[in-house]
Amino acid sequence: MHTIDSTAPVVVSLTTTVDAPLATVWSLHTDIDNWPVWNANIDRARLSGPAAVGTDFTWRTHGLNITSTIHELIPEQRIVWGGTVEGIVGIHVWTFEQSGDHVIVHTEESWSGDAVDAAADELATALKTSLESWLDCLKARAEQTT
Repeated sequence: MHTIDSTAPVVVSLTTTVDAPLATVWSLHTDIDNWPVWNANIDRARLSGPAAVGTDFTWRTHGLNITSTIHELIPEQRIVWGGTVEGIVGIHVWTFEQSGDHVIVHTEESWSGDAVDAAADELATALKTSLESWLDCLKARAEQTT
């Protein structure tokens, strides 16, 4: 099982509850090509093949062009990806758990590298803000479609 780098200088962990079916939440989140439709912070996203371990995807967010690789994929439960951009090594873990009529979505991400060491507090704030927005956008879209 892949995990974040818990020793990284920047680690953010957040959870939200979504009032929508698990299949809806999972489908929205893993349909990478359509992230820009519901996530205002993502300018573009393109998966290079089927969503599977080892598949890369490219995306643009907050002015950064990122290439990430899917490291783990357990349908309707967990997706992990990672990549390096501008000296930042990112590992991102998402988990999805049915809880009654709701879905508990948990995200945690670590950033490490020289660029992070130089501005850890500033980057931690930026990552937290970005992930809060991502969760808010996912929740809003999933609840809108049910």
